[in-house]
Amino acid sequence: MPSFYITTAIDYVNGSPHLGHAYEKVLTDVIARYRRLMGDKVHFLTGTDEHGQKVQQSARKKGIAPQQFADEVSAEFKSILPKLLISNDDFIRTTEERHKKVVREVLQSLFDKGDIYLGEYKGYYSTRQEQFLQEKDRNIDGSWPELFGEVTEIIEKNYFFKLKTHQDWLIDFLAKNEDFIFPKYRQKQVLEFLKEPLNDLCISRPKERLEWGIPLPFDAGYVTYVWFDALLNYYSAVVDKPGVWPAAWHVIGKDILVPPHAVYWPIMLHAAQIPLPKGIIAHGWWTQSGSKMSKSTGNALNPLDLVTEFGADAFRFFLIREMNVGQDSDFSRDQFLVRYNSDLANDLGNLINRTLNMANRFSAAQIPAAGPAGEPEKELQALWEKTRLEYIPLFDGFQFHTALERLFIFIKSINAYIEKRAPWKLGKSVESSDQELLRTTLATMAESLRLAGAALQPIMPGTSEKINSVLGFTPSVTWSEQLEWGTKLEGSKVDESLVLFPRPQPAAPKQ
Repeated sequence: MPSFYITTAIDYVNGSPHLGHAYEKVLTDVIARYRRLMGDKVHFLTGTDEHGQKVQQSARKKGIAPQQFADEVSAEFKSILPKLLISNDDFIRTTEERHKKVVREVLQSLFDKGDIYLGEYKGYYSTRQEQFLQEKDRNIDGSWPELFGEVTEIIEKNYFFKLKTHQDWLIDFLAKNEDFIFPKYRQKQVLEFLKEPLNDLCISRPKERLEWGIPLPFDAGYVTYVWFDALLNYYSAVVDKPGVWPAAWHVIGKDILVPPHAVYWPIMLHAAQIPLPKGIIAHGWWTQSGSKMSKSTGNALNPLDLVTEFGADAFRFFLIREMNVGQDSDFSRDQFLVRYNSDLANDLGNLINRTLNMANRFSAAQIPAAGPAGEPEKELQALWEKTRLEYIPLFDGFQFHTALERLFIFIKSINAYIEKRAPWKLGKSVESSDQELLRTTLATMAESLRLAGAALQPIMPGTSEKINSVLGFTPSVTWSEQLEWGTKLEGSKVDESLVLFPRPQPAAPKQ
């Protein structure tokens, strides 16, 4: 069984989960579930990043210890995972000893090899991003971009990692591994960044300025720079699990691609002689009216509000259907409701209810055997075959939004087929030919619905399970076999009804 290791970025515990966090978890979960269905032995990691100056400052504002603050916020991030139906195998916290042990070992190894040295830094520092800045980071008018927050000038001794020594190696690596970053144009952006000479990376903070971090193993007067600590979590979480590393994919937001994940991280791994992962998926931002949703801009959306109101599967469907992986996508409640009402309530929900209702009315709640296929049945089967053959390649290429678009074309076509065959009319006929056609129609409706439910498994696992349940079907074959048109439902007893996507009730008028 092939091993498939996938991770999300670990979330910084300086604020509550928002839509961007939820999307990244759902996207990674869809990939993980898909790979499991394809027969891979999947290991799915997520977690929280808990050290650094911002955490220390936030804890002080609340009058509590940094560890207590990290415990509280980490628990909040962990608690949303089951609510979003996330199937992670592990949850790592950078305050855990299993992580700190690996960080100390890597630091000591690099120090012993001469890749880390003590030097003096004079320059600008962003507390919000916890990074040192250069003049080239300023806006054209000389101001600092808003994302850096307050920027101060400092002079201090620190330890540096020889980043620039490995710059040529990284350029060569990216040239030889053109698919290392998805989408491809992001890799070109990294190569553009690398046209400028790299500065060595400051990888420590003096304890008098920052206590909340992992002490350097070779100098207890300093703690580790939060990025150097956090980027090792993907490896530290599985270092004791043979055969898991190197990873297949790391799923992150585009804002932390350059330089942390596309420059610092591969060079750190290379210098430490740790094999690199297959690649990085850099997804886009959720925006509102074109502006990024984030904690700092104050327009972040609480994902659990929609999950509570409409269910995890509807929420997952919207995120995956609406965003092209790698691109930005705008979010509004109105957009969500359009997708919910048209695709889920009208098309899929209506199909489920029609299928169950007709089978109960005209076939004693049992799926009959299909007779000879007529032209409408052949057309629907041909459309499914086309959809099936496109579906898996689209998943392999992370084109989930297109896969869902094709699937819902098929679902709409099932409803159109039902209108054409009109089983409610056939059921009233006493003609034996009409009764035979009715049985074929009911069998075709049920089989089409089963196939749609099977295809939805990675994205809407709860919905897929409920569709199987009401159709009286227990999958006992591989996913690929589940996606093949057949007679798997023949003789199955179906439920009376299933309301999966109730229409939202309008708000009561104000008195």
